[in-house]
Amino acid sequence: MYTDATMIEVRMPQLGESVAEGTVTQWHVKVGDVVRREQPLLEVATDKADSVVPCPANGTITSIVAKEGDIIATGGALCTIEPGAATAAPSPGPSTAASAPTPSAAVAAAPPASPTLSTPSTRKLARDEGVDISGVLGTGDHGKVTRDDILRAAAPTIPIAPPSIPGSPPGLIKPEYDIPVVATRALGSAAADLANIMEMPIPGVGFRSYKLPAYVPAPGDEVVPFNRRRRITADHMVYSQHVSPHVVAVSEIDMNKVSKLRDAHKAAFEKDRIPLTFLTFVIAATIKALREFPVLNARVLDDSYVKLREINLGIAVDTPGGLLVASVKNADQLSMRGLSRNVDDLAKRARDGKITADDLRGTSFTISNPGRKGNLFGGAIISQPNVAILRIGEIKKRAVVVTEDGEDRIAIHPMMFAALSYDHRIVDGVEANAFLWRISDVLNRGEIEIG
Repeated sequence: MYTDATMIEVRMPQLGESVAEGTVTQWHVKVGDVVRREQPLLEVATDKADSVVPCPANGTITSIVAKEGDIIATGGALCTIEPGAATAAPSPGPSTAASAPTPSAAVAAAPPASPTLSTPSTRKLARDEGVDISGVLGTGDHGKVTRDDILRAAAPTIPIAPPSIPGSPPGLIKPEYDIPVVATRALGSAAADLANIMEMPIPGVGFRSYKLPAYVPAPGDEVVPFNRRRRITADHMVYSQHVSPHVVAVSEIDMNKVSKLRDAHKAAFEKDRIPLTFLTFVIAATIKALREFPVLNARVLDDSYVKLREINLGIAVDTPGGLLVASVKNADQLSMRGLSRNVDDLAKRARDGKITADDLRGTSFTISNPGRKGNLFGGAIISQPNVAILRIGEIKKRAVVVTEDGEDRIAIHPMMFAALSYDHRIVDGVEANAFLWRISDVLNRGEIEIG
């Protein structure tokens, strides 16, 4: 936000790490509206979340620079406000992004063609690759040209014969088309020679001699287009599998002592409207293990990795719009009450669509919980740029052998599997196994302070 003696200029805020721009999706005010401090001005969508930009001060909207649908870089101008006391109620609902054009504007010469939507880094890549970005078909949101679009345009092409559909009319057979052979560009300088000869599979088409059969519509089929979050999630998961050599370790955990500890304190927590869940106990145990094994609380750089000081635990939340990973900031500094309250608040706001970009950024380690209707265990895909993710399974009562006073006996205990997926570039098996064992040991013993 920029201010001078007479005017306040509202600019696009930094909406998350690595987020360089946002799309204006909806204005809640119009020119001439009297606004109050903290009143929602507009909604902005990024690759990570949808956010509301609040009003910085009391005043009157004097101009709206960014229209709905515009992609504005961080720091870019959104609107201007003339400061002053708010004497009228704020605008009750959404409005158009700008006032109606004047008669002179309506008869002016036609505006120039819209520039190609892309980020500065994408435009630089296009220049480096000798690609005319204005001629590239963008596959991103609102037709934005992405890095992959540039790489496809820069790569050589090979003719591929289209798949034929037996019995289909000649008019349904498309002519030959070109499929780009995309070289792997993310392998690092040490693998530059290998990158020049490697090829990437083409989604929906195939790889080398293997080609997917063409889809033939059938009665009752339903084609569901990817929404923005689903496309981002798909790209994230494919990227994570591509760059991180995943290894999975599984541990079986006896939750008997945790269950008794929870039963003893659950009513006191509920009295303060704080849910005490098994997930909170897993989080507390994970925090203890991360303090002892900081290599699991890290992120990878080009030719190094960073052991992160802050422990910001990401909690996977299933929402109507898709999966989100909300971040509990400085989780190691919170009591059990603080952890329970934070997790509950983040989950509710995520499901209600009120999560912010700040709630999603900075995660250093992630825990995935399948919920009450889960399964025994499963290996999750690492949430980048983390180096590991813990996926816990459903808690089920089973007959197990326990040792008491030196004697073995069979008892019915609540049991849970936990699977650790880790990046083998950074984490060795010894460290990963010791880390997972430590989580299991804390939960087996019920060594968690209730505060």
